[in-house]
Amino acid sequence: MTVLSTDQQDKLVRYLKKTAADLVDVRARLQEVEDRGTEPLAVVGMSCRYPGADSPDELWDLIADGRDAISGFPTDRGWDLERLYDPDPDRLGSTYARGGGFVSGAALFDADFFGISPREALSMDPQQRLLLELAWEAFEDAGIAPASLRGSDTGVYCGVGPSDYAPIPAGGAPQIEGLRLTGGTTSVVSGRISYTFGLEGPAVSLDTACSSSLVAMHMAAQALRSGECSLALVGGVTVLAGPTLFIDFSRQRGLSPDGRCRSYAAGADGTGFSDGAGLMVLERLSDARRNGHRVLAVMRGSAVNQDGASNGLTAPNGPSQERVIRQALANAGVSPAEVDVVEGHGTGTVLGDPIEVQALLATYGQDREHGPLWLGSVKSNIGHSSAAAGIASVIKMVYALRTETLPATLHVDAPSPQVDWESGAVRLLTEARPWKTNGHPRRAGVSSFGVSGTNCHVVLEETPFDGLPGTAGPDAVAGPPAVPVLLSGRGAAALRAQADRLRSSVLERPDVRLADLGFSSATTRDHLDHRAVVVAADRDALLSGLSALVAGEPAATVVEGQVRTSGARPVFVFPGQGAQWAGMAVDLLGSSPVFAARMAECAAALRSFVDWELEDVLRGADGAPSLERVDVVQPALWAVMVSLAALWRSYGVEPSAVVGHSQGEIAAACVAEALSLQDGARVVALRSRLVRDRLAGFGGMMSIALPVQRVEELLTPYGGRVSVAAVNGPAAVVVAGEPGALDELLAVCTRDDVRARRVAVDYASHTAQVEAIEAELSEALAPVSPKPGRVPFYSTAVGGFVDTATLDGGYWYRNLRGRVGFEPALRALLDKGTGCFLEVSPHPVLTMAMEDTVADHGAASRVGVVGSLRRGEGGFERFASSLAEAHVTGVTVDWPAVYAGSGARTVSLPAYAFQRERYWLLPGAGSGDVGAAGLHAVDHPILAAAVRVGDRDEWVYSGRISPDTQPWIRDHVVFGMSIAPGTALVELALAAGAGVGSATLDELVLQAPLVLDDEAGCRVQVTVGAPEDGRREVAVYSTPDAGPDDDEPEPVCHARGWLVREPAPAAAAPMQWPPAGAEPIAVDGLYARMELAGLDYGPLFKGIRAAWRAGGELYTEVALPADTDDAGFVLHPALFDAALQGALVDKDPNASVEMPFTWT
Repeated sequence: MTVLSTDQQDKLVRYLKKTAADLVDVRARLQEVEDRGTEPLAVVGMSCRYPGADSPDELWDLIADGRDAISGFPTDRGWDLERLYDPDPDRLGSTYARGGGFVSGAALFDADFFGISPREALSMDPQQRLLLELAWEAFEDAGIAPASLRGSDTGVYCGVGPSDYAPIPAGGAPQIEGLRLTGGTTSVVSGRISYTFGLEGPAVSLDTACSSSLVAMHMAAQALRSGECSLALVGGVTVLAGPTLFIDFSRQRGLSPDGRCRSYAAGADGTGFSDGAGLMVLERLSDARRNGHRVLAVMRGSAVNQDGASNGLTAPNGPSQERVIRQALANAGVSPAEVDVVEGHGTGTVLGDPIEVQALLATYGQDREHGPLWLGSVKSNIGHSSAAAGIASVIKMVYALRTETLPATLHVDAPSPQVDWESGAVRLLTEARPWKTNGHPRRAGVSSFGVSGTNCHVVLEETPFDGLPGTAGPDAVAGPPAVPVLLSGRGAAALRAQADRLRSSVLERPDVRLADLGFSSATTRDHLDHRAVVVAADRDALLSGLSALVAGEPAATVVEGQVRTSGARPVFVFPGQGAQWAGMAVDLLGSSPVFAARMAECAAALRSFVDWELEDVLRGADGAPSLERVDVVQPALWAVMVSLAALWRSYGVEPSAVVGHSQGEIAAACVAEALSLQDGARVVALRSRLVRDRLAGFGGMMSIALPVQRVEELLTPYGGRVSVAAVNGPAAVVVAGEPGALDELLAVCTRDDVRARRVAVDYASHTAQVEAIEAELSEALAPVSPKPGRVPFYSTAVGGFVDTATLDGGYWYRNLRGRVGFEPALRALLDKGTGCFLEVSPHPVLTMAMEDTVADHGAASRVGVVGSLRRGEGGFERFASSLAEAHVTGVTVDWPAVYAGSGARTVSLPAYAFQRERYWLLPGAGSGDVGAAGLHAVDHPILAAAVRVGDRDEWVYSGRISPDTQPWIRDHVVFGMSIAPGTALVELALAAGAGVGSATLDELVLQAPLVLDDEAGCRVQVTVGAPEDGRREVAVYSTPDAGPDDDEPEPVCHARGWLVREPAPAAAAPMQWPPAGAEPIAVDGLYARMELAGLDYGPLFKGIRAAWRAGGELYTEVALPADTDDAGFVLHPALFDAALQGALVDKDPNASVEMPFTWT
């Protein structure tokens, strides 16, 4: 027997301990893997469009009210409705069904929102367009700002079937050629969502017919549990762009004649097809809890299988359905008796429904001690939406779980006699019932069975009541004293619509806390370029502000504007004197701990140099010195500005640089951390005391609204008694000097109508008078020890960037003695790409000068100017408005920090108000095979064919025009109507003339406007007469589309004139652009004036980029948006129109806008 030494025994013990610990760790890891493989998944967001419902809430209302949304066939999709219906089921090309379920506005889409050109939008399958909008809504409903997902591993799983959108032969739709592949391929449905949102997880489009969306949910669940993605967007879509499905199923005798699904009923007579789309956001339950996402319901388990070699390819297989149900229950870890209800497939077919119910009887219907399994189907309400059917069932069950209600299934005259209902405990929900618990959490099964044999079953469970976020509890406090509520849109109209939606929501939900609304608006929504913030102290103020925003009216509580530079870090700007006021910032001392703490630090630093208390001065305490003293106001302003900077930074607003005006540079240096607070206090206190003791009473200052060169000319007669002290802007100069000389100068300015005013000081900073204190100041400031700053410092003493290590005592003398180069410093910052100037002061005194400099620098469109507090408004409400102004400008604000400690929680907000336009390519919109009809094909976007009439060399050019085929027409709105511009009529005449060799228009007179309906178009004809004396008569006609029962409408002549063969005289091109000596003309307000005159132009018709005048000549620079397709036009009508708009550039704004009616 071997005896181990003590050392060996110790090693063995350590080894055994380590091995035991490793085994524990391995077991824990195995358990973690096992748990993850079965972890429940949370439904955290939903969105949908189904017949009669544009949102999940509306879908549930439809279901709970016991309504169906079946209707006649749509009239806006180009279907030949007259020929489509025939009661004979054998008549080819027809259907015996009289309707189905159709979403409203299937042709509508907000292309601008997603950065998609009208041409590409027209080419896109409406299924793609619909899911893009729903993806945005689903993320928002989940409380996830869509932009926050860019670059994430979020997966996209979409059920989608083939589409018969725009079945146009090759060459028949030239406007979408090159885009049809990405526009119509089903794989792009999921890929386009991932591309648009920047999602980098799996993107899968799948087609298992009727079970597609439920199978997509199953696949997403597997990906989430395996760690392939951490968030998944799941759903399906069906848009019946054409009637093919109705026609094909009519031949199979599979349709309900009235389009209604009579699920599981004795009267079942076939299915009724419908549109639909639904998406939901899935997340692992543990992640949803950790991320604070609202959990709507839980997905416990699911399974998918196939019918295999059954009775027929499309015949349902009962045993396969039983197997998939049992597998889903096993995966969920629950028994059949622990599921209360099944939302069934229930298509209403005589064959399928009985097989499905028998499978349910065999699985769920046995051994149920606490009551039957309840059965229903949403298809009785909305029809069978194929690839989107399963997700509609899930949405229905999520709401049933949350409302504890089992809604009725419609159109059940009696249970199907083909089912042995007594063989198990399964009962139809022919009326709504409360959903009571039976000793276990409420659970529901959902079934979908594809026509190709792919079956899916999902088990859902109610949300665990474990304190998940969703409503404010009793521990919540009131929130900030003023609550910023944020709104945004891609455009001004969307912003107003969003405000309208939020106003309606607030009115409908009086119990929602204001702080929760503000917090949710700031943290669960993307902040788009058109922004508004309502800063409200209570619910009434919020409603008032929203009403003003909707009406386009100004309101004190509303901040509105457009982003100048997104994500801009502002330059902190610190003014000199002039911003002070009695009681400044006192309110913030009581409402902002951050501000109060920094003020206390400043006060402590000042105590070494002053004999008064900072807070006493601000509060106007008895015995405290007045702010009228220079040695009091300057230190007080320094402390307030430094503390305001700390407040801005506490809300995530970090400076990209700092710049100060005169004594404001001391605060700037402290904020840049180039000076300690102690050194900052030393400089501001000791220097201002010297000014009081040695300079006060011997000078003065005056502001003059002239350029510095003009001011210097004015000062020449004064021989140094007055000099330029500060250059604040292009026409904002401060001079300083002897009081008598200033009085004389003020009189001269008054005489010459030059705006000027004395500054309320009795000393002359930034002049030679300061030289008297150089030695004393240098000695007093010798201990100042500057260091490299953490923020770039732009000096107004030198007019640009300086190394802060040079900010010693000598610098602070030069700061007081030299000219303040505020404008040069600003221009240096503008040259560096600054996007925002933020004045950190108790009252804005430099804002106007900054705005003038920015405008003069040509940067007004990209640079914002923001203040902090205002005179008489020194509390958090004013500061919150300034935060709002910064946000609107494009500055990133840490909004959660604003609500920290308020107990604010996420609540639901209205979905985004998309600004949709119609995009629907109708069959026959292209030229087709014109040659076969004896016509000449024409390569033109509108005119498709030409025919010679008789033997007199007369020609008729024909085509079709509509907002669908030519979306640019929608950008030309006159008094609320889409009207083809006169330039389009000119272009049509020129195009026809070019085809007959008479390419010059001698004259064209408008006779009637061509008004276009958004949902219809018209036929266009251009007649070109036989040549007479070298001229041809030309006329442009239109004929509206007519219905099958309507008489043929009479053509309308819109324009008539003459074409000639002679070339038009060439325009003389300038030798340089813009022409030498031309003066620029502002064009900023042109389109606003035109809109007031009734001309509401979209982007394509806002083509003027710049304008100049040289003598009697007007020059304009015009362009089309970069993505505009102008191929085939002689000259694009929008570009031509922009050239004509130049005549309005320098017209009197109050004059009426005249429109051309004749061209020569």
